[in-house]
Amino acid sequence: MSRYGDEVAAMAVPLHDAGDFDMLLDRVGDARVVMLGEASHGTHEFYGRRAQLTRRLIAEKGFSFVAVEGDWPACDRVDATVRRRAGAPEDPRAALAAFDRWPTWMWANEEVVDFCRWLRRHNAGLPEQERVAFHGLDVYSLWESLREILIHLREHDPQEVPAAVAAYRCFEPHGTDPQDYALSTRFVPQGCENEVVGLLVRLRRHAASDGAGRFGAWQNAEVVAGAERYYRSLLGGGQPSWNVRDRHMDDTLDRLLDHHGPGSKAVVWAHNTHIGDARATDMAASGLVNTGQLARERYGPDQVVLVGFGTHRGTVVAAEAWGAGMRAMPVPPARSGSLEDALHHAAPGEALFVFPRGDQPDLLTDTLPHRAIGVVYHPEHERWGNYVETVLGERYDAFIWVDQTTALRPLHTREVDVLEPETYPSGV
Repeated sequence: MSRYGDEVAAMAVPLHDAGDFDMLLDRVGDARVVMLGEASHGTHEFYGRRAQLTRRLIAEKGFSFVAVEGDWPACDRVDATVRRRAGAPEDPRAALAAFDRWPTWMWANEEVVDFCRWLRRHNAGLPEQERVAFHGLDVYSLWESLREILIHLREHDPQEVPAAVAAYRCFEPHGTDPQDYALSTRFVPQGCENEVVGLLVRLRRHAASDGAGRFGAWQNAEVVAGAERYYRSLLGGGQPSWNVRDRHMDDTLDRLLDHHGPGSKAVVWAHNTHIGDARATDMAASGLVNTGQLARERYGPDQVVLVGFGTHRGTVVAAEAWGAGMRAMPVPPARSGSLEDALHHAAPGEALFVFPRGDQPDLLTDTLPHRAIGVVYHPEHERWGNYVETVLGERYDAFIWVDQTTALRPLHTREVDVLEPETYPSGV
């Protein structure tokens, strides 16, 4: 038995169904942002419990949109479906199955299909302006976002097409290869920055004058600008590019809250490494920030609720190398002395922990290894890798525990090329 056994038993609320989230909804209160994590991008139970909780946040707390660690253009097609826009597919599966950036299984899976079908049904009873949205926060999709901008401008602002064409042609010689573009900036340090900034200024100005009609084009321009910074930062190694990416997601979330109105509220779905406050981990020693930390700093800790997830053992969908084929892999028992090991010995098979705001037990104040599985995963590295040193009570406000988990159910998508270099840390 772990020395934390009594503390775990005292805090754990057995989790059987969505009704057992009452304590967490009380903790959410009037918070404007709730971030729901995952210890991997390939676990059925993480996606399922996250969806259950999100449904309650939408139905009972009036949350306005779900923002995920995904690409803006691909998620915008899902948004059109769940908000029942004219011409959009009636079944969200069609939009999700069209995801074509590796790793497709992150969002193109049966668990997300089930949630998006529920969201479409929920929206059917609401006026168009009150329908709950589905957005992407991530910095990738540079070329797809440029194409979307060109399509929009040719239809709505033809006088601005030359600026978009100039940006497109600047990137075109690199053949949609971000690493080739990053290397080119060694010789021309500004790269395509001038073209991108010029395009962004124009679209930002148009969106300010007509936010409803042009917000999507503006956001695609923000993605292009963010991606250009991200790919240029790759020359400095993993840490600078990580911070560019998470700051972009934080800025996108803020734009979305502003776009949806002063009373809007957001649910964020992303990996634990993005939503758990980086200041409570060994990430901070490397100079890394993340969206959970930035949201607490921007809105205040009382307006942000961070929820982590964890498991002891099971199976997960992942790949052996960046761009490799996905497969179900074993998740071995957590290493001795880890957070997961402590919870395995004392917590129910599925449990909810809502952390006290005042005095906290040792489990929440000690520094413990906490497992993080990326889209690239090697179970044999468990003894020395796959863990983040964490002060649990500072990293999250609550935690969802599933002792034994199973692999999620990916949709069958077409084979895709891998355009983006591996993310840092590995694939999260």
